[in-house]
Amino acid sequence: MNFITFLKDHWMHVAPILLAAAFAIAIVIERYQTLFRAYPMKDTQQFFDVIGQHVVSGKVQDALVHCEKQGQKPVAVVVKQALLRAQQPEALIENALEISIHEAQQAIQRRTAFLSTIANVATLLGLFGTIAGLISSFEAVGQADPQQKSALLAAGISTAMNATMMGLAVAIPCMVAFSFLMSQSNRVMAEVEQASVRILDLLKQRYYRVQTEIREAS
Repeated sequence: MNFITFLKDHWMHVAPILLAAAFAIAIVIERYQTLFRAYPMKDTQQFFDVIGQHVVSGKVQDALVHCEKQGQKPVAVVVKQALLRAQQPEALIENALEISIHEAQQAIQRRTAFLSTIANVATLLGLFGTIAGLISSFEAVGQADPQQKSALLAAGISTAMNATMMGLAVAIPCMVAFSFLMSQSNRVMAEVEQASVRILDLLKQRYYRVQTEIREAS
């Protein structure tokens, strides 16, 4: 039995696996566009150089405008949330950073975990098809003429193996894509966490500079 015949004759076993594959492809495409194109910042150092100049010189509004130019990039969003509380106590700034980091983490890791689930489900669906194929094969062999037993048994085993192969053909790429995307998610999250530390440091520098100027003036 060739693979095309297997698809036609066992559509009820094939359809759920193909549906899982379609969901996986959609998730991979969306996550790739998000994690590799939309979220990463091309030059984080240059971004912070500009932010640092504005913050240290007291031009917080200009720093906010620069963040808004970056759109919804997580690094810019986290920095913006801290800048919005630049005039507030340090504890409140840290609270804003914790909230924004948590929200960024949810956005960065969204839907990626589904790939692991799809891989497990596809494997189990393939195993289900394998068991169903073996059961039908042995039932047919038990009722067949001796001359037909070998042919029926071979067809049943072929069906079972095709089901396993199809499940694994979906599961293996899903696990590879899951590992690949999780690695990129961790990289983007590391940039976000580093950004939170850097902007907090800049705001502290600004605060102590202002306090020093006040003491000198008095």
